[in-house]
Amino acid sequence: MTAVKRDIISKLQEQILSLQGCKPIGDGPAMDFGLGQISASFPGKVFPLAAIHEFLSTNLEDAAASGGFISALLSTLMQKGGLCLWISTQRKIFPPSMITFGLSPERIVFIDLSSERDVLWASEEALKCESLAAVVTELDELNFAQSRRLQLVIEKSRVTSFIIRKNAEKLSSTLAAARWKISALPSGAIDGMPGLGFPKWNVELLKIKNGLPGNWTVEYCGGSFNILNQTVIHTGEIRKAV
Repeated sequence: MTAVKRDIISKLQEQILSLQGCKPIGDGPAMDFGLGQISASFPGKVFPLAAIHEFLSTNLEDAAASGGFISALLSTLMQKGGLCLWISTQRKIFPPSMITFGLSPERIVFIDLSSERDVLWASEEALKCESLAAVVTELDELNFAQSRRLQLVIEKSRVTSFIIRKNAEKLSSTLAAARWKISALPSGAIDGMPGLGFPKWNVELLKIKNGLPGNWTVEYCGGSFNILNQTVIHTGEIRKAV
């Protein structure tokens, strides 16, 4: 394939993604989250911003792992300024632990409410604020109509939404651009010394709009994601690389 044809195909792909709602944020280069091989699963190899990212959890361990993974993403997303709202009814994350992921907890506004209905309402209102970098929401359930309301707001404000669904057993279709499942894995020893090692997760990208689902073992070390192995799911086949 000639360079001219590749350029034409690349431009056509960008136009198609734009028509499907995958629009770039700002005029500068795409933000690099340091996700390495995971980025190849995203449309255009760019982490979807101004979209809903749904994180499924079936227990407290998964919810904590999701919180850590999201914190690592926020540390990059918030480099250009802006605050983040973290809205829930029963917040489990320990704010000082966010420092492990390069995130200053004082830049996060935690809002603890009494009901799921209030959490959903507050999240929708928060997503209308264009000065925010992101909104993190902890919910038991999210249906299609609720996700549609959030997505319509996001399309105007261009604020990214991270939703931790704590009742993953009752799945329903949503307008999330990506559906993740983050599970904690035993950490490895550091230089052979006993004690806690660096955070390690099994990262499953169950659904990604205009992209490829996959499964990775990821260690967060020194402010970056280290991919230890991956399984990328293609149409009709599974390819594993170690």
